Amino acid sequence: MTKRVLLVEDDASIAMVITAALEAEGFAVDHCDSIAGRDRFLAGNRYRLLLTDVMLTDGDGIETLGPVLAAHPSLPIIILSAQNTLDTAVRASETGAFEYFPKPFDLEELIRTVTQAIGKAEASEPDQPQDVPEGLPLVGRSAAMQAVYRMITRVLRNDLTVLILGESGTGKELVAEAIHQLGNRRTGPFVAVNTAAIPAELIESELFGHERGAFTGAVARSIGKFEQASGGTLFLDEIGDMPMQAQTRLLRALQSGRIRRVGGRDEIKVDCRIVAATNRDLLPMIAAGTFREDLYYRLAVVPIELPPLRERADDVPALSRHFLAKAAAEGLPRRQLTQAGADLLSRLPWRGNVRELRNFIYRLALLAREEMIDASAIEPLLAPAEGMPSSLAEAPVSAASSDFASAVDHWMAMHAPQPGTVYDAALAAFERPLFLKVLGQTGGNQLRAAQILGINRNTLRKRLSDLAITLDDVPRHD
Repeated sequence: MTKRVLLVEDDASIAMVITAALEAEGFAVDHCDSIAGRDRFLAGNRYRLLLTDVMLTDGDGIETLGPVLAAHPSLPIIILSAQNTLDTAVRASETGAFEYFPKPFDLEELIRTVTQAIGKAEASEPDQPQDVPEGLPLVGRSAAMQAVYRMITRVLRNDLTVLILGESGTGKELVAEAIHQLGNRRTGPFVAVNTAAIPAELIESELFGHERGAFTGAVARSIGKFEQASGGTLFLDEIGDMPMQAQTRLLRALQSGRIRRVGGRDEIKVDCRIVAATNRDLLPMIAAGTFREDLYYRLAVVPIELPPLRERADDVPALSRHFLAKAAAEGLPRRQLTQAGADLLSRLPWRGNVRELRNFIYRLALLAREEMIDASAIEPLLAPAEGMPSSLAEAPVSAASSDFASAVDHWMAMHAPQPGTVYDAALAAFERPLFLKVLGQTGGNQLRAAQILGINRNTLRKRLSDLAITLDDVPRHD
């Protein structure tokens, strides 16, 4: 059978380039630019592959694939799109398409994929389309986010363990939620646990549960996070901060698919997908012996690396407008962002990533005097950020705060911490600038800093380690 391909593309220049490249590899190519043309070609010819854009002259190329799939169930489909959103990637994946390519794409990779798809056509069975939930949690069309979207779509129909990597504030939990909401376990619970916020002596009880009398204070049986997530997804955030003993128990649970409550004898079969996340580089920790290598490879079956916001500056305007809309929905004044304002926001470093941008936009919505936000409205709010210890996201007080009560009110409004995390988050937000201030006064001398603070030196050293504060972070007074 001739290697005949049907290309449905309304951009004549792109169609010409793809056609020339396919023909150079020995493919015969028919081209049209509409859904109607596609259907006519498919009715009168046999094709080895369909290569289609999404936005065509007479409609949506994805929405109209249903009859094509019904009439040609073994026909592999590759989808192209300039609408580079997670929604488009998910819709393409839900059709059972062999692959999805956001524009611009690598032409050589596209040709290789066409060859692979045709080679596997006899074994290709497209999945039944599913309804896609509204309100997808990720925003951005930058090239840096396209790899993330493609990796998400590849894990939706399986239960492979996913490890999400990225700096603090990049949105790792949102990726975990997207995997859950769009995947096979969407009807089950999504249980998130911050392993860094749980005391080391309690983390096993939190994860695996405990029996009555297992330890002092265990007055009744308690169900752990693994059992709470049965039928759904268990999200283990800050996995790099998990104590070594708990790492061993977690590895055993992942290997066997069974857990044992603290103080219990019976093994309990668990049925949940594991998604983990960390802002740490685990490989040096493995070399240092603080993170188990076998656990790393058990968790990193599918690694997804989230880019920092500075590497996706093109997404800042869309994210800013998204957060302005969310702020309005939560009762803050409705604002609109001008192009000049968006350009200014795109040039800022955003060391705290998307979380810092969100907090800044909420503050902007609250304090801006006009409905239209331009550069002149943004610039006055940038001044307080200068000289802060790390980023807006970590600043516990504003320049206008005159006492602790107003500082707490401001911090709660800016950060809106999740229930169950308020104490630890507020403590970290207060301790970090306090420790940096005192260490700056002592020139980095921890013994003198501990004396000024009135705490034990070992306590100070432990908190500095927990907060990832190094001597490089300490402000110098030359």
